[in-house]
Amino acid sequence: MTNSNANSDPHPDLPPHAKERLQHMRGQGGKRGLFTSDLSVNEFLLVKEAGFEPAGMVVGSSIYHVGFQFANLMRNQEMEVLTQALYHARELAMTRMQEEAEELDADGIVGVRLKVKHMSWNLDLAEFVAIGTAVYRKDGDKGYRAPGNKPFTSDLSGQDFWTMLNAGYRPVGMVMGNCVYHIAHQTPGQWFKTVGKNIEMPNFTQGLYDARELAMERMQVEAEQLHAEGIVGVDITEGNYGWSSHVIEFFVVGTAIVPVREDHHIPTPQLVLSVND
Repeated sequence: MTNSNANSDPHPDLPPHAKERLQHMRGQGGKRGLFTSDLSVNEFLLVKEAGFEPAGMVVGSSIYHVGFQFANLMRNQEMEVLTQALYHARELAMTRMQEEAEELDADGIVGVRLKVKHMSWNLDLAEFVAIGTAVYRKDGDKGYRAPGNKPFTSDLSGQDFWTMLNAGYRPVGMVMGNCVYHIAHQTPGQWFKTVGKNIEMPNFTQGLYDARELAMERMQVEAEQLHAEGIVGVDITEGNYGWSSHVIEFFVVGTAIVPVREDHHIPTPQLVLSVND
């Protein structure tokens, strides 16, 4: 009996032209073709020094319609519909980028960047793009892959990637968390009490504090699911995306890492003086 799924496409989301480009870079007979990369010259050389070779530039994209949610003007609250939409859109872009890396038989992706832009023809539509350089081990060691035998993802620069590997750590995945939050408006009485005074705004403070904490907590949960020891290179950004002035998104992202040996020797820093103008 023939398995009908035996010849099914493992990555149906990838467009035909993307597959053609990736197959050309992957090459044939164990000989890879021309690679592409958004690494700088220094990053490219340090990635090679770390024992990896660039396989090709990989991209994932998702144009997403962001839904609508009403908020209580006088209440601090998470906008769960918007939170889930923005997280899912980024996840789709990241997954497709990882699928491109799998097509290249890569072991990981370094220098990942996430971008968001709204479409001019419809402000309810936003494109989420993930871009990075897929790499593979020169010695064929597959032990650097993420759980599930998938390519690891990392937003570390080539320099940071080299330093971390030399210190005895490796990336297991790029982890993220987000929270879209509505900050309550002031009542007339609250506004009147602040006129002409230096005074903390507890309502605003607590709202923004809660939103950041929710985003951070969700990123940490992702890292725990990867059995990581910690997260490096954490970055927190804020965005409004044209919503109400009282609605804001906190997005946090970093690279989850695990140790590869017990001895974590840190290379001695060297002083470098630039001679550029």
